[in-house]
Amino acid sequence: MRTHSSTRHGNPSSVCLAAVIAAIVGLVAACSGSVGVAGPVPTPPATPAGSVGPGDGTSPEPTAPASASPATATPSASPGASPAASAGPTTAPSTSPAATTTVRVYLFQPDPAGGDAHLVPVSRTVPATRAVATAAVRELLAGPASEEHGLVTMIPSGSKLLGITIDGSVATVDLTGTFESGGGSASMLGRLAQLVYTATQFPTVDAVRLRLDGQPVESIGGEGVIVGAGLGRADGTDGLPPIFVDGPAWGGAFPSPGRVSGLANVFEAQFQLQVLDGNRRVLAEAPVTASCGTGCWGSFGVTVPYSVAIAQWGTLRVFDPSAKDGTPIDVREYPVWLTPAG
Repeated sequence: MRTHSSTRHGNPSSVCLAAVIAAIVGLVAACSGSVGVAGPVPTPPATPAGSVGPGDGTSPEPTAPASASPATATPSASPGASPAASAGPTTAPSTSPAATTTVRVYLFQPDPAGGDAHLVPVSRTVPATRAVATAAVRELLAGPASEEHGLVTMIPSGSKLLGITIDGSVATVDLTGTFESGGGSASMLGRLAQLVYTATQFPTVDAVRLRLDGQPVESIGGEGVIVGAGLGRADGTDGLPPIFVDGPAWGGAFPSPGRVSGLANVFEAQFQLQVLDGNRRVLAEAPVTASCGTGCWGSFGVTVPYSVAIAQWGTLRVFDPSAKDGTPIDVREYPVWLTPAG
């Protein structure tokens, strides 16, 4: 994604999505507001106290973007950073009846330690539909739900979906002009990343083209952020944390044994994963190796067994042990709903 100075036409200058992350830290306080096809979300009868918060259970494992280049600036968090126990959902994920479909949207999660905000997937349950891409984008435009505490969107309130058409593997998304209102290039890049990741969660969609009020556009915003002929996930990897968990979703059901998948760009492609219970006791820990690392994005997928006596909110924690002394760096935490095995 690129920008040029002030109009939609002229000589574009390159703008990395990494710019969005540095600027979003200052923007998130003023933002409010919005996930892909996951699976049914099992629901325990009660929500325990002292836990962390909501998302989904199953999702296809991602593949490393073929054309992705190394991030020019990777998001990070302070060593040992962790969200407060009260952060996250206050209710358990609900059971998805046969007449519903689970989709997911991508929002921004600010770092409670003051580091960079980053994209996270969140699941939503909608009435059963075959138009899953339409349902997902509409959920994205609706903004964060009340139980998605702390998550924010870069998409302006009042943005509406006019239609989606899919030709081959490209989805053309037609939105109202409100989508490009307000904010600078960082905000524009952020909202584009949300839209692209939400629409490309489906295996039949690889790229997104944008229309506003029925008209094709090549750039958006006063600074002219280029959208061109289409954007894919490889155009937005600079908007990800070094360890990006794409499944389970933020606040998602994570039954034991649980499958964790995503993308990583860390030293020697190795990092650590932990499952914590509602009292932040370590239930399970596992080393993870991505398919590529140290300057390239690689995919990962690992199955992690754990044991709890009762269903409760817990935390999925990922971090990169420092090569110097093993201190956790690039720490990210994700609320998940833990359930007893079997």
